[in-house]
Amino acid sequence: MSELTPELLLHGYAIGIFPMAESRGGSEVFWVDPRLRGIMPLEGFRISRSLAKAMRRTPFTTSFNRAFGAVVSHCADREETWINDEIEALYNQLHAGGDAHSVEVWEEDRLVGGVYGVTLGRAFFGESMFSRRTDASKMALAALVERLRRAGFVLFDTQFITDHLASLGAVEIPRRSYQARLADALKGEADFTAPEALSLQEVLQRMTQTS
Repeated sequence: MSELTPELLLHGYAIGIFPMAESRGGSEVFWVDPRLRGIMPLEGFRISRSLAKAMRRTPFTTSFNRAFGAVVSHCADREETWINDEIEALYNQLHAGGDAHSVEVWEEDRLVGGVYGVTLGRAFFGESMFSRRTDASKMALAALVERLRRAGFVLFDTQFITDHLASLGAVEIPRRSYQARLADALKGEADFTAPEALSLQEVLQRMTQTS
């Protein structure tokens, strides 16, 4: 692989590939182009009764781009991860350039959950998420999906499918179908930072009204 730069990363996303490292301490970074691609349909996010109850009653608050570096660091702080030091530094550079964003979940002043990803056109490429409290990552995803809807995004790429993502409505589509959706998403523009911030209770209300 050529020396990675923020510009090269954006080019990779534009053609449908993304980078991964073997481990936190690994030095090699490689490009991935899955045969089956995970996506989260923006109108198909699934809120269970238990999650809805938690969102109505939670003392958690959310923010956007308040602690991007901390979210990435928390995502990398696990036994198995594809985020090495080089990738962490590059995504922080993308964030500084306005091309990567985060959603944070707070318990008072403690960061307990979050998700981050890259934006290009009307596509959001989800990279990783973490949770230090029950349902915190699910709430971060709900807040993210609702923001993507209001900001005019049409594609939420999750790269792969996990049981966690599938329970929330994520699906797998063939590479060719993903490429067609990506091409459409790259034709327009969306502004992740444009929508006003909402509480989790407001997020729940909006999402249940439109589901």
